[in-house]
Amino acid sequence: MKGFGFGCMRLPMIGEEVDKEHFTKMVDRFMEEGFTYFDTARVYLNGKSELALKECLTSRYPRESYQLADKLSNSCFEKEEDIRPFFESQLASCGVEYFDYYLMHALMDSTYKKYVECNAFTIAQELKAEGKIKHIAMSFHDSAEVLEKILKEQPCVEVVQLQFNYADYDDPVVQSQKCYEVCRKYNKPVIVMEPVKGGRLINLPQEAKDIFDERNGGSYASYAIRYCSSFPGIFMVLSGMSNMEQMEDNISYMKEFVPFSKEEFETVDKVREILKKQDAIPCTECKYCVAGCPMKIMIPRLFDWYNDKKVYQWNVDEEYRKFTQTHAKASECIKCGKCERECPQHLPIRELLEKVADLFEK
Repeated sequence: MKGFGFGCMRLPMIGEEVDKEHFTKMVDRFMEEGFTYFDTARVYLNGKSELALKECLTSRYPRESYQLADKLSNSCFEKEEDIRPFFESQLASCGVEYFDYYLMHALMDSTYKKYVECNAFTIAQELKAEGKIKHIAMSFHDSAEVLEKILKEQPCVEVVQLQFNYADYDDPVVQSQKCYEVCRKYNKPVIVMEPVKGGRLINLPQEAKDIFDERNGGSYASYAIRYCSSFPGIFMVLSGMSNMEQMEDNISYMKEFVPFSKEEFETVDKVREILKKQDAIPCTECKYCVAGCPMKIMIPRLFDWYNDKKVYQWNVDEEYRKFTQTHAKASECIKCGKCERECPQHLPIRELLEKVADLFEK
């Protein structure tokens, strides 16, 4: 069995609320198959992810039977004095007395300084000494150079969570390969996030699907997740499962994990080259950009429609028109740049919203 974790950012939903009945069944199925790692954050689903885990997992299973990871997000503290009360509120929301892994969340060069100035790493070490954190970790979205700087300056970091998938492996912005190599250099186990890139490696262009289909080797998700799991030093691969069907598919190939063959790596290389030619916006729909938008533009949803029309030639103009009758249009962006400061993918969101407006509003 390979390290496989339940990412709790994209849970089953009924409207704006977590579908607790469905999530409980998923938790039980996951645990039944021997998988025990759950990953959450206060910023996931506006705090509802933590609360759902309390109701569906931590209140129902012995504490030693699962591993729980939570995060200190940049938007959740402004000064050093905020960190401990926030941390204690997370323990309460999750219904636990300690976290197995506590991550400095979505570190980038632009946010790292704040964590240092607020002594976040020092406080995490104090909490570890008190038994409230078992392992100090970080999630990261920047260049390999910045990652190496942080690991040099913060030896307390035991594990690094990286965006790592076959599409981003040699991407000059995400730098999955280079960041992975830095982790290997510093002997830091890697937790993989976004192995299917927010679903983009499942919803593939037909040319890419045809290449995988010729192999008859499993679902598109299986190629994406097994690819990540086949690298040495990968401690855990997270999957943001939002229904039982996705979970059953993931369990089918992760319970009796078989590493990639040479031929499978070659197949993925071919698919990667196809994806590079697509005029798609590489948004993973994390929604970090939405919370601070003064115009309340649902940026990921608009980008999704852009990709549907540009990549798949789907006629989604009517969906865009209806949605923007009650929600902000792409053209209503006031160019404040708050979204770009929060984007883990470092997307030029203001420029991309102009492209969306040109496609749908003219």
